[in-house]
Formats: sequence, structure tokens, C-alpha cells
Amino acid sequence: MRYNERELLSLARQPAEKAAEVLMRVPKKGSVLKKRLVKLVVNFLFYFRTDEAEPIGALLLEHCRITKEEENVFSISFIEEPERKYCFECDSEEQCQEWIEALKRASYEFMRRSLIFYRNEIQKMTGKDPLEQYGISEEARFQLGTRKQ
Repeated sequence: MRYNERELLSLARQPAEKAAEVLMRVPKKGSVLKKRLVKLVVNFLFYFRTDEAEPIGALLLEHCRITKEEENVFSISFIEEPERKYCFECDSEEQCQEWIEALKRASYEFMRRSLIFYRNEIQKMTGKDPLEQYGISEEARFQLGTRKQ
């Protein structure tokens, strides 16, 4: 996926689907937990120093695993780079679960599966393909079994 810095900064300024201050550790050697503001916007997780308006980093939530590590801790690692693992410590178990669920729903793969499910449900109910009116009903990305699940 290609994007430029200006587009990414613009996205970071959009209203968040979820945001909170948590402790975060990046995958650098010797990295320690630091308080960061994390902000979920569409399928990007932006992280900020708590006193700055510009993000210091962004994670594209694609081809990644969100894993419960400890009581209040979850991690994000990337399938093609498993050593690239970001850890997040929340204030409570409840907050940790909320983040895990929100992050899993934010991925393109989840949205694609949801679109296909609802497309099929609408087609069963109405007898019409809801994507046909947009001329995209035959595109491979909207078909079952064309991508890894």
C-alpha cells in the first residue's frame, strides 16, 4: 500500500474510533514501556507522545496478529515479520479486551469478510446483488475464496 506523509497526517487528525493513553513498547532492542496516546483511525493505529499533536508512528493493521499476552497486555505482530512486535499495556483487563476487539475489527480482511457476508445476506433476501449497481460485483476482491482468509 502506498501513501504519503501528508495523507497520513491528515488521517491521523480524523476522529478516532478508539483512543487512549497506554504504555507501549516498540520492537527496538532495549525498548521500554512508554506512555503513549494511541488512536485507531480506520485501519491505522497511530501513536503519539502524550504532549504532541503529530504522531510519531503509525501501524497499518493488515496481515497482523493481535495477541493477548498477559492480564492487561496485548501485542501486535506482523505475519511476514514476526520479530516486529509492538506491546501495549492497558489500565484494566476490560480496556485491554476492548482494544483487542476494536483492532481485530479494523483490518481490511475483517471488513472484506463482513462485506461478503452482508452481500450474501442481502442477495438471499432481495434476490439482487447489492454491488451490481456499482459495477463491482464481479471484482475478485469481493468474491469468496479469492484471497487467504
